[in-house]
Amino acid sequence: MIQIEIIKGDITQSHVDAIVNAANTTLMGGGGVDGAIHCAAGPELDAACEALHGCKTGEAKTTPGFNLPAKFIIHTPGPIWHDGKNNEDELLKNSYFNSLKEAEAHQCHTVDFPSISTGVYHFPLLRAAKIALNTISNFPSYSIEKVRIVAFDLQTKAAYDYALTLS
Repeated sequence: MIQIEIIKGDITQSHVDAIVNAANTTLMGGGGVDGAIHCAAGPELDAACEALHGCKTGEAKTTPGFNLPAKFIIHTPGPIWHDGKNNEDELLKNSYFNSLKEAEAHQCHTVDFPSISTGVYHFPLLRAAKIALNTISNFPSYSIEKVRIVAFDLQTKAAYDYALTLS
C-alpha cells in the first residue's frame, strides 16, 4: 500500500526518485510548475523533451531529472477544464495512473506530484484532489512506497488534506 502525504512546498526542491511535471502536450515548457521545472532542470531537459515528440493528454513520458535533486521527471499533460462533460475526470485519472506506471517502470520508491490541471487549466480543485488521491490509493504498486502531493499554496494543501479525510 502506498503511503500518501500532502505538503506545501516547491516540487523542484524534492529529493525523491521522481517528480511529476504538469506538462503541456508539447512537453516544451510553459507556465506554472512546468516552467519552474524546466528552468530548474536546465537546458538539457528541453533537448530531452524535444526528442519525445510531445505527449497526449492523460499519458506520461519520462526524462532524467538533470539539475534537479529528483532522479526522474515524469511529464503528463492534464486535461483543460471545459465543463466536466468532455471526459476531463477520466483524463485526469489517466494522468495520475500513467505517471505511476512510469514510476513503476523506472523502479521508483518515492514520487512527488503537483496538483495537476488545477492552475491555468482550471480543473476544480477539490474535484481534482479527490480524483488524484483515489487514483493513487488504488494503484497496484510493486515498487512505489510513498507519494507526496506537493502543494504550491495553502489553499491547494487544504483541499488535498480535506479530500484525504474523505477517502
